[in-house]
Amino acid sequence: MSDLKTRISDSVKDAMRAKATDRLGTLRFLQAAIKQKEVDERRELTDADVTSIIEKQVKQRRESIAAFEQAGRTETAAQETAELAVLKEFLPQAATDAEISAAIDAAMAEVSAQGVTGAPAMGKIMAILKQNLAGKADMSSLSAKVKAKLN
Repeated sequence: MSDLKTRISDSVKDAMRAKATDRLGTLRFLQAAIKQKEVDERRELTDADVTSIIEKQVKQRRESIAAFEQAGRTETAAQETAELAVLKEFLPQAATDAEISAAIDAAMAEVSAQGVTGAPAMGKIMAILKQNLAGKADMSSLSAKVKAKLN
């Protein structure tokens, strides 16, 4: 079992002991998503696989929060925000702006050394960044920064 799955499982037990029902619900939902992926792929997931599932859950929560706030449903948005905070506990520590800039510059240099320019370069750069900064940075903001540097 991966370290991250073990941490999540231990957190579920702690939430049960503390009778933290909201936290427990979020963690169980995350465990169900992980288990579903394992069943679908018929293999044990690595920490990187689990991190990508958590990232997907975080992205869904962010989109839901924006939609609920736009619709004026503040209670539901607050619940989603609480779930987002629980999920973020299991992501790696966020990269600093300096680390992100350095990673973007390195990826751009690597791609330009291959002679790729324009739109195809964007895809190759993002593939490198996704591999290097998975869970450490928001990919949509990274994409915007890369576009700005390419133009």
